[in-house]
Amino acid sequence: MYSWIWRKLPFGLPGKLLGSVLIATATVALLWYVVFPWAEPLLPFDDVQVTQDSGNPGGDSAVDPDAPAGDGHDLPYDTDQNNTPPAPSPSR
Repeated sequence: MYSWIWRKLPFGLPGKLLGSVLIATATVALLWYVVFPWAEPLLPFDDVQVTQDSGNPGGDSAVDPDAPAGDGHDLPYDTDQNNTPPAPSPSR
């Protein structure tokens, strides 16, 4: 398909290069201004809902008053090792 388009573009190499740029620009403009706005309502990117266990957005019914401070997630690695400076490399 691309070779057929390349053969059909007129005016030698400069015309083929300019024609290719114009076709690519027209394709991008068609997608940007026609296809993407049409498809946007069909995509779920703006359907964001953050709720707690109570079902109320921002509700605090899931907060345990006896829980320790922090976010309650266990890390699978030791965070103290990241705070130590690296060992100096031996001189040769």
